[in-house]
Amino acid sequence: MHNIKAIYRRELKAIFNSPMGYIFLVIFALINGYFFTNTFFLINQSDMRALFSVVPLIFLFFIPAVTMGLIAKEKNVGTIEVISTMPVKEYEFVIGKYLAGLTLIVVGLMFTLVHFFTLIRVGTNIDYGALLCGYFGLFLLGAFYAAVGVFSSSISENQVISFIVGIAIVITFFLMDKMLMFVPPSLTGFIQYISVDYHLASISKGVIDSRNLVYFGSMIAMFLIFTVRTIEIRKWR
Repeated sequence: MHNIKAIYRRELKAIFNSPMGYIFLVIFALINGYFFTNTFFLINQSDMRALFSVVPLIFLFFIPAVTMGLIAKEKNVGTIEVISTMPVKEYEFVIGKYLAGLTLIVVGLMFTLVHFFTLIRVGTNIDYGALLCGYFGLFLLGAFYAAVGVFSSSISENQVISFIVGIAIVITFFLMDKMLMFVPPSLTGFIQYISVDYHLASISKGVIDSRNLVYFGSMIAMFLIFTVRTIEIRKWR
């Protein structure tokens, strides 16, 4: 646990000591603010549906960009070789990096709370349960994509390659339930279940099913395990 905290603090300090972390957050906040205010003052549109529908699309590019350098930069400058000689286990290294990236994503989501409080201030008949479930779904989605991003960052020392691979993976999971018409009927149920948008839509409606939690937990664990194995293979090579 001590090693995880040390790596987490080191990475978080690196993120917020550089302008890139702030640039990502400002761009994220501006895009979300635009889509929220674009429909907020329309009749019967004073809710956060527009925001909750656009954030998953922004995440497709925002999270791979945030996470692409978490491990790739360590490989590029050679510090990962130094870390491998220290008494730090691979899973501690990966979890510390992952939590730092997830923290930045959570901070980005916190920036959207200004829209939440605006809605509370001027809205009527607000479904607080649906709003909280919507944010919970976005958090789980961000956690899932962050795990994918950490894995993508571990497979190459080139951050651009990690970024492209990360986008390719998250877009694949995002589009799966939209391609069911091209899938044999025998595979439809399986493809739909592993589609991230299928589970996110369920949570956003205010329904938190154990199957959704198991899905996100399993996917996060799977990609973190893939990342640990990737680093272990490189170490033994």
